[in-house]
Amino acid sequence: MTATTEHTGTTTPPGSDPTGATAIFDARESVVRSYCRNWPAVFDVARGVHQYTEDGRRYLDFFSGAGALNYGHNHPVLKQALLDYLARDGVVHSLDTYSTAKRDFLHAFDEVVLAPRNLDYKIQFPGPTGTNAVETALKIARKVTGRQDVVSFTNAFHGMTLGALAVTGNSMKRAGAGTPLYHATPAPYDDYLDGETPDFMWLDRVWSDSGSGLATPAAVIVETVQGEGGLKAARAVWLRQLQELCRRHGVLLIVDDVQAGCGRTGTFFSFEDAGIEPDIVCLSKSISGYGLPMAITLMKPELDLWEPGEHNGTFRGNNPAFVTATAALRTFWADETFQRQVQARSEQLRAGLAEMAATVEGAQLRGRGLLSGVAFPETDTAGQVAAAAFERGLLVETSGPESEVLKAMPALTITEEEMAEGVRILLQATRAVVGDSRKAAAAS
Repeated sequence: MTATTEHTGTTTPPGSDPTGATAIFDARESVVRSYCRNWPAVFDVARGVHQYTEDGRRYLDFFSGAGALNYGHNHPVLKQALLDYLARDGVVHSLDTYSTAKRDFLHAFDEVVLAPRNLDYKIQFPGPTGTNAVETALKIARKVTGRQDVVSFTNAFHGMTLGALAVTGNSMKRAGAGTPLYHATPAPYDDYLDGETPDFMWLDRVWSDSGSGLATPAAVIVETVQGEGGLKAARAVWLRQLQELCRRHGVLLIVDDVQAGCGRTGTFFSFEDAGIEPDIVCLSKSISGYGLPMAITLMKPELDLWEPGEHNGTFRGNNPAFVTATAALRTFWADETFQRQVQARSEQLRAGLAEMAATVEGAQLRGRGLLSGVAFPETDTAGQVAAAAFERGLLVETSGPESEVLKAMPALTITEEEMAEGVRILLQATRAVVGDSRKAAAAS
């Protein structure tokens, strides 16, 4: 089955390039590019939960810009707010000078996010990406505590700059640093061992023992759901125990909510259900609501000990992103209506993924909310299913250290009918791959 051509109703094999439309990419773009290798199509228009290629083929998007498009592509309310701002020559670039766009965002974030949750955080605008938010968190934790080491977790992913790479688990990405990565200690993530072993026993012992050879760290950094590490989701009780451990030893707790935050797990912050209150929180990806680069680092007020200009960056004042972020907060998070809708679509997705996992012996449902997927026992199955889904008009990626997890991240605004279509394609793709595998095994 091939992706349907929107304008003519004909079919075109995905990835074919009779006109040389991708030649300039091969000639001039670095070989580091990756997503286009799995989706060999030139995209031109995007609307809601769909992307369209330049020749009109339509794809249902279960990728959402790696989580940067929680409200879909070109949401009309956010788009209009942006167009109105640009049309009146609103300030685009401002570093950290005052602007009306930044003021509006700060008011919206305070009124819509922080106050209803009884959270008190100072808001820092670092550079525009998730790794900038993480670097900021690591630096302020070290400055405040006077300590150097940070504990991270197995299979964690926190970014591609050196500090964030040091607390990332993926060996291939770490090797790309080309230099030793310092002052980070890995610990077992929830259920990394046998599901019964008290994962924190080791940390508690070594932090308490002056002869252990390991100093008490400045901070622990954790993802509540490991987006790139295989969609492992920490239990609420594990997160509460982690917070208790950190407080007992005077260690700061950093939650990296870059991918799992902004509603993707069903609540605005992914840690809300656990009832914890991190010392520092990192947000990026969908905080702008529109895919515009933006990141913020939240910290408890007593941690805000920077000297003016001690940590800065040219693009920390992206006013168009402030505009769309404000529109997203006030449109979707002013009451609980949208949150209930996300939770309903999450149940629908996870029911479909559970049915998908049931077709393969040993497959497991993973993740939380609309950050969910299926881990396959054979490491190449997820990639094959993703390729089969692309052939059927669905964009979906893989996750995990061996890309063994099919990872579904549809827009939070997806309708029940659109979700049903995506789940149906995933089931068809899985059955096609599993059936082909079984036939090949029987023939051999």
